[in-house]
Amino acid sequence: MIKIKISELLGKHKMTQKDLAIKANIRHGTVGAMYHETIQRIDLRHLDNICRILQCNVSDILVYEEGTP
Repeated sequence: MIKIKISELLGKHKMTQKDLAIKANIRHGTVGAMYHETIQRIDLRHLDNICRILQCNVSDILVYEEGTP
């Protein structure tokens, strides 16, 4: 199962979903779906923008964990 660690990264950076959406130029609903791990597809441009804003790598956002979904 692939986990999306946006909620942890936002907490670490003391940033809200709205802040990230504005700074990364991503719809708030899309950021919310990432935050709640309900999103099915992630645009590479979004990942690139998030990495730039949060100064992290893709591997800090997306993590593979064994187990059932």
